[in-house]
Amino acid sequence: MIRKTSWAAALLLSGLMAVPAFGAAVLQCVPYARTVSGVEIRGDALTWWDQAEGQYKRGHRPKKGAVLAFRPNGPMTLGHVAVVSRIVDDRRVLIRHANWSAPGAIEEDVLAIDVSDAGDWSQVRVWHSPTGQMGARINPTYGFIYPAKAKLHDFNPDPSLGASVRFAKVATDGWDEQPAVRRAALYMREPAAERALLVKVARKAVPRLETDMDVIEFADNAPADRTLSAIIADVKRDTMLN
Repeated sequence: MIRKTSWAAALLLSGLMAVPAFGAAVLQCVPYARTVSGVEIRGDALTWWDQAEGQYKRGHRPKKGAVLAFRPNGPMTLGHVAVVSRIVDDRRVLIRHANWSAPGAIEEDVLAIDVSDAGDWSQVRVWHSPTGQMGARINPTYGFIYPAKAKLHDFNPDPSLGASVRFAKVATDGWDEQPAVRRAALYMREPAAERALLVKVARKAVPRLETDMDVIEFADNAPADRTLSAIIADVKRDTMLN
């Protein structure tokens, strides 16, 4: 069995071998959601719901292009915002968001499930790309902010917004809650040759990880002030101990 390890080490061991140096600035959820949705609100995610009053319609039913505003909860002290990209059914939608499963990571068209008793999307669980399954934590939300014109805009990484990585879209056969680790190819703003190498490394067989609750608990927390070399050293040390 793989002993419990840090969430950063788990990211590397699960096949996602290239991440930005965590001491550097990373892409936050707010500029990503603003660009993709067209909702022109600034400031921390936890303020979006109140700021939207009088500017945008708000509600508790998902619509394509709407921004789902998360309440602060646990390590997610500044809240979170995500954009609905597709309605699957009454309790499931696909969302696009950043800085959730890993620092600066962009996740496109991943699953979010309404787990509220009233079916009003006041509590959700969200797909966690590094472990390839639904996140364990239940996240409270304010509701949906609807843009004047529902349209999904492309997001092109801008260095001024911080370093980012991009997870592949989740496959439809991964929507069910299955414990198997589904490793996603990582796309970075690197030369084609290096990008191909990253994908090749990601596809190599790696030790299977049981769900690490530390990974889920801290997945959307602020990035640690640690270098990539320090993280790799931790991974090697953990491997030698197993």
